[in-house]
Amino acid sequence: MKRSLLIILLLSFFPSFGQTFTAYRNTVDNGYNFWVSTPKDYDSLQSDKPIILFLHGASLCGHNLDRVRRYGPLDALAMGRQIDAVIIAPQNPGGAWSPLKINNVVNWVFDHYAGDTNRFYVLGMSLGGYGTIDYSAVYHNRIAAAMALCGGGNPKSYCGLNDLPLWILHGTADRAVPLSQSEKVINAMSKCGDSPRLRFTKLPGVSHGGLARAFYITETYDWLFRHRLDDPGRSVNKDYDITVDRLHKAYKDIDRKANHLIVHNNKSSKENNSSVAEADSESPSSGTEYHTIRSGDTLGKLAKRYHTSINSICKLNNISRNTTLRIGKRLRVR
Repeated sequence: MKRSLLIILLLSFFPSFGQTFTAYRNTVDNGYNFWVSTPKDYDSLQSDKPIILFLHGASLCGHNLDRVRRYGPLDALAMGRQIDAVIIAPQNPGGAWSPLKINNVVNWVFDHYAGDTNRFYVLGMSLGGYGTIDYSAVYHNRIAAAMALCGGGNPKSYCGLNDLPLWILHGTADRAVPLSQSEKVINAMSKCGDSPRLRFTKLPGVSHGGLARAFYITETYDWLFRHRLDDPGRSVNKDYDITVDRLHKAYKDIDRKANHLIVHNNKSSKENNSSVAEADSESPSSGTEYHTIRSGDTLGKLAKRYHTSINSICKLNNISRNTTLRIGKRLRVR
């Protein structure tokens, strides 16, 4: 991919350590606003890092890019999960994901960031699961592997999906998007011929929001990274499993002190990036709520916003009233 002098200049204002998040608004014609995350040892001149495209669900749609960091790979990074990749995270303002608009964003990132285009992956949930299927069906010849969580699909043709390693996962207790939507995709693929590169995992008792925990476990990224676009035969990897038990333990091995985040918002937008307070129906933690610290947040404000107390928040996070709230840190509020 081509390097971009603009990107180099923007990122040169920040230290070389830490994960860097850069927001782009009104940058790509007929595209989406989007985040690009680069790992702490990223070389903007020459990099062999893999590239992940993350497509979010309906609850993160809108015009506030901060919403896209509420769950998924960007939130996993904020929690301390190490993901050694360039991550593209567009925001859908509403409606179905457009494969063409997605691809316009991907092309822009490929032109402006260094990375290994033979290791380009797509990962999406719910509405983003539909987007993953629709995008992968059209652009299967540029994707090394794709993973669709609790979604479905509406491409004009499903046949291209048989050409790439694809892992579809769905919880049997999903009341938002029924399991039959994933089965519809699989049945349509079978009408095109054999599907040797397909994996389909039904997770007993897992709800719609519960499957979001897959973004926080290493197996998800390890599986993706085992594929390359130029692999002979492009066989699907079966060395990794995502189980109900593993999802329940999604946060156990995350080192919450391991990551330092640098967030840069480009200046081309008039958007007000106020924090989003409402609970997310696709939150990875069933029965709990988390909040990612943003500028201006205090324990008092969080207690009032989530109808709880400062003491309760402190107890849940093993902190004191005098603890400094670092931007990007994730606190449990319930």
